[in-house]
Amino acid sequence: MKRDVFITEVALRDGSHVVSHQFTVDQVVQVAKALDEAGVPYIEISHGDGLAGSSLQYGFSHTNELELIEAAISVCNQAKISVLLLPGIGTMNDLKEAANLGAKMARIATHVTEADVSAQHIGLAKKLGMETVGFLMMAHSAPVEKLVEQAKLMESYGADVVYVVDSAGALLPHEVRERISALKNALQIEVGFHGHNNLSLAMANTLVAIEEGATRIDGSVRCMGAGAGNTQTEVLVAVLDRLGIQTGIDLYKIMDLAEEIVAPILPAPQEITRDSLILGYAGVYSSFLLHSQKAAKKFGIDSRDILIELGKRKVVGGQEDMIVDVAKELVKKAATVNN
Repeated sequence: MKRDVFITEVALRDGSHVVSHQFTVDQVVQVAKALDEAGVPYIEISHGDGLAGSSLQYGFSHTNELELIEAAISVCNQAKISVLLLPGIGTMNDLKEAANLGAKMARIATHVTEADVSAQHIGLAKKLGMETVGFLMMAHSAPVEKLVEQAKLMESYGADVVYVVDSAGALLPHEVRERISALKNALQIEVGFHGHNNLSLAMANTLVAIEEGATRIDGSVRCMGAGAGNTQTEVLVAVLDRLGIQTGIDLYKIMDLAEEIVAPILPAPQEITRDSLILGYAGVYSSFLLHSQKAAKKFGIDSRDILIELGKRKVVGGQEDMIVDVAKELVKKAATVNN
Protein backbone atom coordinates (compact mmCIF):
# COMPACT_ATOMS: atom_id res chain seq x y z
CA MET A 1 0.00 0.00 0.00
CA LYS A 2 1.52 3.31 -1.09
CA ARG A 3 1.52 6.10 1.47
CA ASP A 4 2.97 9.55 0.84
CA VAL A 5 2.13 10.57 4.40
CA PHE A 6 1.85 8.31 7.45
CA ILE A 7 -0.90 9.30 9.86
CA THR A 8 -0.78 8.43 13.55
CA GLU A 9 -4.25 8.43 15.10
CA VAL A 10 -4.11 9.99 18.58
CA ALA A 11 -7.76 9.98 19.69
CA LEU A 12 -7.10 7.09 22.06
CA ARG A 13 -4.26 9.03 23.73
CA ASP A 14 -4.73 12.79 23.25
CA GLY A 15 -8.48 12.19 23.29
CA SER A 16 -8.10 10.66 26.74
CA HIS A 17 -8.04 14.23 28.11
CA VAL A 18 -11.51 14.83 26.70
CA VAL A 19 -13.03 11.95 28.69
CA SER A 20 -10.92 12.60 31.80
CA HIS A 21 -8.96 9.40 31.06
CA GLN A 22 -12.04 7.21 31.48
CA PHE A 23 -11.72 5.03 28.36
CA THR A 24 -13.02 1.49 28.77
CA VAL A 25 -11.67 -1.66 27.15
CA ASP A 26 -14.81 -1.94 25.00
CA GLN A 27 -14.43 1.62 23.71
CA VAL A 28 -10.78 1.14 22.85
CA VAL A 29 -11.47 -2.18 21.12
CA GLN A 30 -14.26 -0.69 19.01
CA VAL A 31 -12.23 2.34 17.95
CA ALA A 32 -8.96 0.46 17.36
CA LYS A 33 -10.65 -2.27 15.32
CA ALA A 34 -12.39 0.28 13.11
CA LEU A 35 -9.20 2.31 12.66
CA ASP A 36 -7.33 -0.85 11.68
CA GLU A 37 -10.00 -1.79 9.15
CA ALA A 38 -9.90 1.74 7.71
CA GLY A 39 -6.18 1.35 7.02
CA VAL A 40 -4.75 3.71 9.65
CA PRO A 41 -1.06 2.73 9.99
CA TYR A 42 -0.43 3.83 13.59
CA ILE A 43 -2.75 4.08 16.60
CA GLU A 44 -1.48 5.70 19.77
CA ILE A 45 -2.80 4.42 23.10
CA SER A 46 -1.72 5.72 26.51
CA HIS A 47 -2.99 7.90 29.31
CA GLY A 48 -3.35 11.43 27.96
CA ASP A 49 -0.06 12.34 29.66
CA GLY A 50 1.67 9.18 28.47
CA LEU A 51 2.60 5.89 30.05
CA ALA A 52 2.14 5.93 33.87
CA GLY A 53 0.27 9.24 33.64
CA SER A 54 -2.59 7.91 35.78
CA SER A 55 -2.12 9.90 38.99
CA LEU A 56 -3.69 12.47 41.26
CA GLN A 57 -1.87 15.27 39.46
CA TYR A 58 -2.85 14.31 35.92
CA GLY A 59 -6.06 12.36 36.55
CA PHE A 60 -6.62 8.70 37.30
CA SER A 61 -7.45 6.30 34.46
CA HIS A 62 -10.61 4.21 34.52
CA THR A 63 -8.66 1.23 33.15
CA ASN A 64 -4.97 0.41 33.39
CA GLU A 65 -3.46 1.60 30.12
CA LEU A 66 -1.55 -1.67 29.65
CA GLU A 67 -4.92 -3.44 29.48
CA LEU A 68 -6.05 -0.94 26.84
CA ILE A 69 -2.85 -1.43 24.83
CA GLU A 70 -3.16 -5.21 24.98
CA ALA A 71 -6.83 -5.09 23.98
CA ALA A 72 -6.12 -2.86 20.97
CA ILE A 73 -3.24 -5.05 19.79
CA SER A 74 -5.53 -8.09 19.91
CA VAL A 75 -7.91 -6.61 17.31
CA CYS A 76 -5.44 -4.95 14.93
CA ASN A 77 -4.26 -6.88 11.88
CA GLN A 78 -2.17 -4.23 10.15
CA ALA A 79 -2.04 -1.11 12.34
CA LYS A 80 0.89 -0.71 14.72
CA ILE A 81 0.20 0.41 18.27
CA SER A 82 2.16 3.41 19.48
CA VAL A 83 2.70 4.65 23.02
CA LEU A 84 3.69 8.05 24.36
CA LEU A 85 6.19 8.43 27.19
CA LEU A 86 7.25 11.59 29.01
CA PRO A 87 10.51 11.01 30.90
CA GLY A 88 9.85 11.80 34.54
CA ILE A 89 6.31 10.42 34.30
CA GLY A 90 6.84 7.14 32.46
CA THR A 91 9.82 4.94 33.28
CA MET A 92 12.08 2.57 31.39
CA ASN A 93 10.14 -0.31 32.91
CA ASP A 94 6.84 1.11 31.62
CA LEU A 95 8.33 1.20 28.13
CA LYS A 96 9.52 -2.40 28.42
CA GLU A 97 6.06 -3.55 29.53
CA ALA A 98 4.41 -1.83 26.57
CA ALA A 99 6.93 -3.37 24.17
CA ASN A 100 6.41 -6.82 25.67
CA LEU A 101 2.69 -6.49 25.00
CA GLY A 102 3.41 -5.75 21.35
CA ALA A 103 3.58 -1.95 21.04
CA LYS A 104 5.70 -1.21 17.96
CA MET A 105 6.33 2.53 18.22
CA ALA A 106 7.50 4.68 21.13
CA ARG A 107 7.11 8.44 21.06
CA ILE A 108 9.38 10.04 23.65
CA ALA A 109 8.09 13.50 24.53
CA THR A 110 9.94 16.36 26.17
CA HIS A 111 9.56 20.11 26.42
CA VAL A 112 11.10 21.73 23.36
CA THR A 113 14.21 22.79 25.30
CA GLU A 114 14.73 19.54 27.24
CA ALA A 115 15.57 16.89 24.64
CA ASP A 116 18.57 15.80 26.71
CA VAL A 117 16.27 13.96 29.15
CA SER A 118 15.13 11.66 26.33
CA ALA A 119 18.45 9.96 25.60
CA GLN A 120 17.98 6.84 27.74
CA HIS A 121 14.37 6.30 26.70
CA ILE A 122 15.07 6.72 22.98
CA GLY A 123 18.03 4.37 23.32
CA LEU A 124 15.96 1.76 25.13
CA ALA A 125 13.14 1.95 22.58
CA LYS A 126 15.66 1.27 19.82
CA LYS A 127 17.09 -1.70 21.71
CA LEU A 128 13.56 -3.04 22.12
CA GLY A 129 13.15 -2.94 18.34
CA MET A 130 10.55 -0.17 18.41
CA GLU A 131 10.18 2.57 15.85
CA THR A 132 11.27 5.60 17.85
CA VAL A 133 9.98 9.15 17.66
CA GLY A 134 11.27 12.30 19.33
CA PHE A 135 8.35 14.53 20.33
CA LEU A 136 9.30 18.18 20.98
CA MET A 137 6.33 19.69 22.80
CA MET A 138 5.32 23.37 23.07
CA ALA A 139 7.31 24.04 19.91
CA HIS A 140 5.99 27.61 19.74
CA SER A 141 7.88 28.56 22.89
CA ALA A 142 11.44 28.31 21.55
CA PRO A 143 13.29 30.01 18.67
CA VAL A 144 13.77 27.97 15.51
CA GLU A 145 17.50 27.64 16.21
CA LYS A 146 16.82 26.06 19.60
CA LEU A 147 14.27 23.68 18.08
CA VAL A 148 16.85 22.53 15.52
CA GLU A 149 19.46 22.06 18.22
CA GLN A 150 17.13 19.92 20.31
CA ALA A 151 15.94 17.90 17.31
CA LYS A 152 19.55 17.11 16.44
CA LEU A 153 20.03 15.76 19.95
CA MET A 154 17.08 13.40 19.52
CA GLU A 155 18.44 12.30 16.15
CA SER A 156 21.84 11.62 17.75
CA TYR A 157 20.16 9.44 20.40
CA GLY A 158 18.68 7.25 17.66
CA ALA A 159 15.24 8.72 16.90
CA ASP A 160 13.80 7.66 13.53
CA VAL A 161 11.52 10.70 13.38
CA VAL A 162 11.36 14.06 15.17
CA TYR A 163 8.08 15.92 15.56
CA VAL A 164 7.27 19.60 15.83
CA VAL A 165 4.52 19.49 18.46
CA ASP A 166 2.15 22.45 18.69
CA SER A 167 0.87 21.47 22.15
CA ALA A 168 -0.89 24.79 22.71
CA GLY A 169 -2.30 25.20 19.23
CA ALA A 170 -0.47 28.53 19.20
CA LEU A 171 1.64 28.30 16.04
CA LEU A 172 0.69 30.33 12.98
CA PRO A 173 1.19 28.86 9.48
CA HIS A 174 4.36 30.83 8.70
CA GLU A 175 5.84 29.66 12.02
CA VAL A 176 5.11 26.03 11.16
CA ARG A 177 6.70 26.54 7.75
CA GLU A 178 9.87 27.96 9.34
CA ARG A 179 10.16 25.10 11.84
CA ILE A 180 9.49 22.20 9.48
CA SER A 181 11.75 23.66 6.78
CA ALA A 182 14.56 24.15 9.29
CA LEU A 183 14.31 20.56 10.54
CA LYS A 184 14.17 19.13 7.03
CA ASN A 185 17.37 20.98 6.19
CA ALA A 186 19.14 20.00 9.40
CA LEU A 187 18.15 16.36 9.93
CA GLN A 188 18.75 13.13 8.01
CA ILE A 189 15.59 11.50 9.44
CA GLU A 190 11.88 12.04 8.87
CA VAL A 191 10.04 15.04 10.29
CA GLY A 192 6.53 15.04 11.74
CA PHE A 193 3.89 17.52 12.90
CA HIS A 194 1.29 17.35 15.69
CA GLY A 195 -1.23 20.19 15.72
CA HIS A 196 -3.98 21.45 17.99
CA ASN A 197 -6.96 23.42 16.78
CA ASN A 198 -7.25 26.11 19.45
CA LEU A 199 -6.83 28.91 16.89
CA SER A 200 -8.68 26.96 14.17
CA LEU A 201 -5.35 26.43 12.38
CA ALA A 202 -4.67 22.71 12.86
CA MET A 203 -5.58 21.80 9.28
CA ALA A 204 -3.83 24.79 7.72
CA ASN A 205 -0.72 24.16 9.81
CA THR A 206 -0.72 20.47 8.92
CA LEU A 207 -0.93 21.21 5.20
CA VAL A 208 1.92 23.70 5.48
CA ALA A 209 3.96 21.07 7.33
CA ILE A 210 3.34 18.56 4.54
CA GLU A 211 4.26 21.16 1.91
CA GLU A 212 7.59 21.62 3.68
CA GLY A 213 8.30 17.90 3.71
CA ALA A 214 6.76 16.47 6.88
CA THR A 215 5.81 12.85 6.21
CA ARG A 216 4.54 11.91 9.68
CA ILE A 217 1.31 13.60 10.70
CA ASP A 218 -0.97 13.24 13.73
CA GLY A 219 -4.74 13.33 13.53
CA SER A 220 -7.63 12.68 15.88
CA VAL A 221 -10.92 11.25 14.64
CA ARG A 222 -13.81 13.63 15.22
CA CYS A 223 -11.18 16.12 16.48
CA MET A 224 -11.03 14.18 19.77
CA GLY A 225 -8.06 15.67 21.58
CA ALA A 226 -7.08 18.11 24.31
CA GLY A 227 -8.27 21.71 24.04
CA ALA A 228 -10.19 22.15 20.79
CA GLY A 229 -8.75 18.87 19.55
CA ASN A 230 -6.19 17.97 16.92
CA THR A 231 -6.17 17.97 13.14
CA GLN A 232 -9.38 16.06 12.33
CA THR A 233 -8.33 12.76 10.78
CA GLU A 234 -11.29 12.10 8.51
CA VAL A 235 -11.18 15.66 7.16
CA LEU A 236 -7.42 15.43 6.65
CA VAL A 237 -7.79 12.19 4.68
CA ALA A 238 -10.38 13.83 2.44
CA VAL A 239 -8.27 16.95 1.88
CA LEU A 240 -5.11 14.99 1.13
CA ASP A 241 -7.05 12.78 -1.28
CA ARG A 242 -8.18 15.92 -3.11
CA LEU A 243 -4.54 16.99 -3.28
CA GLY A 244 -3.45 13.64 -4.66
CA ILE A 245 -1.48 12.79 -1.53
CA GLN A 246 -1.95 9.15 -0.58
CA THR A 247 -2.54 8.13 3.04
CA GLY A 248 -3.68 4.54 2.46
CA ILE A 249 -6.78 5.23 4.59
CA ASP A 250 -10.29 4.43 3.37
CA LEU A 251 -12.23 7.69 3.44
CA TYR A 252 -15.70 6.19 3.89
CA LYS A 253 -14.57 3.89 6.68
CA ILE A 254 -12.81 6.64 8.63
CA MET A 255 -15.87 8.89 8.21
CA ASP A 256 -18.20 6.15 9.45
CA LEU A 257 -15.95 5.48 12.43
CA ALA A 258 -15.97 9.17 13.36
CA GLU A 259 -19.73 9.45 13.06
CA GLU A 260 -20.92 6.16 14.48
CA ILE A 261 -18.31 5.11 17.06
CA VAL A 262 -16.30 8.13 18.24
CA ALA A 263 -19.01 10.81 18.28
CA PRO A 264 -21.09 8.95 20.92
CA ILE A 265 -18.01 8.73 23.19
CA LEU A 266 -17.48 12.50 23.23
CA PRO A 267 -19.05 14.22 26.27
CA ALA A 268 -19.82 17.17 23.96
CA PRO A 269 -18.94 18.01 20.35
CA GLN A 270 -15.38 19.29 19.95
CA GLU A 271 -15.48 22.97 19.13
CA ILE A 272 -13.45 26.11 19.70
CA THR A 273 -14.87 27.50 22.91
CA ARG A 274 -13.69 30.68 24.64
CA ASP A 275 -11.44 28.61 26.90
CA SER A 276 -9.83 26.55 24.14
CA LEU A 277 -9.36 29.74 22.11
CA ILE A 278 -7.52 31.30 25.05
CA LEU A 279 -5.21 28.26 25.16
CA GLY A 280 -3.95 29.07 21.67
CA TYR A 281 -3.97 32.82 22.26
CA ALA A 282 -1.96 32.58 25.49
CA GLY A 283 0.20 29.64 24.36
CA VAL A 284 -0.85 27.27 27.13
CA TYR A 285 -0.54 23.47 27.04
CA SER A 286 -3.87 22.13 25.71
CA SER A 287 -4.25 19.50 28.45
CA PHE A 288 -4.49 22.32 31.02
CA LEU A 289 -8.01 23.14 29.85
CA LEU A 290 -10.13 20.85 32.05
CA HIS A 291 -7.85 21.38 35.07
CA SER A 292 -8.25 25.17 34.73
CA GLN A 293 -12.02 24.91 34.34
CA LYS A 294 -12.24 22.83 37.53
CA ALA A 295 -10.10 25.34 39.43
CA ALA A 296 -12.16 28.25 38.12
CA LYS A 297 -15.38 26.62 39.30
CA LYS A 298 -13.90 25.80 42.70
CA PHE A 299 -12.65 29.35 43.35
CA GLY A 300 -15.41 31.24 41.56
CA ILE A 301 -13.24 32.99 38.99
CA ASP A 302 -12.97 33.16 35.20
CA SER A 303 -10.99 30.23 33.76
CA ARG A 304 -9.65 32.56 31.06
CA ASP A 305 -7.88 34.63 33.71
CA ILE A 306 -6.16 31.48 34.96
CA LEU A 307 -5.08 30.48 31.45
CA ILE A 308 -3.79 33.96 30.59
CA GLU A 309 -1.72 34.03 33.79
CA LEU A 310 -0.35 30.54 33.07
CA GLY A 311 0.68 31.78 29.62
CA LYS A 312 2.48 34.77 31.13
CA ARG A 313 4.41 32.39 33.38
CA LYS A 314 5.30 30.17 30.42
CA VAL A 315 4.22 27.00 32.20
CA VAL A 316 5.03 23.66 30.58
CA GLY A 317 3.61 20.16 30.72
CA GLY A 318 4.09 18.68 34.16
CA GLN A 319 3.27 21.92 35.97
CA GLU A 320 -0.43 21.21 36.36
CA ASP A 321 -0.10 21.72 40.11
CA MET A 322 0.47 25.43 39.42
CA ILE A 323 -3.09 25.82 38.18
CA VAL A 324 -4.58 25.77 41.68
CA ASP A 325 -1.81 28.04 42.98
CA VAL A 326 -2.51 30.58 40.25
CA ALA A 327 -6.25 30.43 40.94
CA LYS A 328 -5.66 31.11 44.65
CA GLU A 329 -3.37 34.02 43.82
CA LEU A 330 -5.93 35.56 41.49
CA VAL A 331 -8.63 35.31 44.15
CA LYS A 332 -6.33 36.88 46.73
CA LYS A 333 -5.37 39.67 44.33
CA ALA A 334 -9.02 40.40 43.52
CA ALA A 335 -9.87 40.56 47.23
CA THR A 336 -7.02 43.00 47.85
CA VAL A 337 -8.18 45.27 45.02
CA ASN A 338 -11.78 45.19 46.24
CA ASN A 339 -10.74 46.12 49.77
